[in-house]
Amino acid sequence: MKRIISLVLVLSLSVICFAACSDKNTADTTVNAGSDYVLTNEANPVATITMKDGGVMKIELFYDKVPNTVLNFISLANSGFYDGLIFHRVIRGFMIQGGDPNGNGTGGPGYNIFGDFSNNGYDNDISHLRGYVSMARRGSYTDPASCYNTAGSQFFIMVSDAHSASLDGDYAAFGYCYYGMDVVDEIVSVKTDANDKPLKDIVIDTIRVDVGDKVYDEPETIV
Repeated sequence: MKRIISLVLVLSLSVICFAACSDKNTADTTVNAGSDYVLTNEANPVATITMKDGGVMKIELFYDKVPNTVLNFISLANSGFYDGLIFHRVIRGFMIQGGDPNGNGTGGPGYNIFGDFSNNGYDNDISHLRGYVSMARRGSYTDPASCYNTAGSQFFIMVSDAHSASLDGDYAAFGYCYYGMDVVDEIVSVKTDANDKPLKDIVIDTIRVDVGDKVYDEPETIV
């Protein structure tokens, strides 16, 4: 089975290409905004990632911008799909990636979702800057478009602005980690093997999305 990766994991071994930016990204991307952060849309849901070691991250999910990708994350998180999974790939100066039930980059929920990004015909202007959260997918050197609709459950959190140019327009950014970037920084600094997998498992205890009284639909999926 092909490993699901973010494009820059491949491009980091070859070339960096494409550039995009957005006035959507008004949050402080150098340090964590923490309790001073104001949701870009008060109607957007908030996800809480609680780690086994007690670390906590909070993420605004941009339902107003990328609804189906957010619906997918809500459905998986609140069903307990992510509970007990690991961050299986971490790269210093780049990102941390998790959400694979196989723990090695090959797994998913048993379906795919449409790639909600501009090169796939979707108007998504969210840039991959520090703190932003996006969906991982399969990649192809020879036919990139053939893998555009292969995201499932794996997601990644950016730790730097440096790689946004190679991701913007090709990956569906859908959230912003406004609390707990210190936790993300700790994770990305751990020792890893040749496949960028932490030598010691970095375990997610739970991911839950606070939806209040709102009832969200299930995402549109591709079998």
